[in-house]
Amino acid sequence: MSDDGIRPSDVGGDDAPPVETKPYKIIFEASGCIGTGKCAEVSPNWDLSLDTGLARPRTYYVGEEELSHNVRAAEVCPAKKGRGVIHVIDRRTDEEIAPDPEGDGTLSVDW
Repeated sequence: MSDDGIRPSDVGGDDAPPVETKPYKIIFEASGCIGTGKCAEVSPNWDLSLDTGLARPRTYYVGEEELSHNVRAAEVCPAKKGRGVIHVIDRRTDEEIAPDPEGDGTLSVDW
């Protein structure tokens, strides 16, 4: 659990697939997106809207086979002065895998 009491697995809707099939969750701080499109360059899960200038994921829940490119999207996001607005969470442990700027697995969302 993070310092502010938010459990990453509790963020979002109730329509989550089973953890066994999609153990990773994306938390996206859309209000902080600056529209560089870096995420869409490295991950097929990310689209950049030419109408709004903002990115968004196609899905918020991913499996092992989709993990690496979503982690890369989180790592290359330059928003929030390089800390990014894309967060990949392991739903089994509630730890942030990426970008994890503190290196301790805590959720680095800035709401």
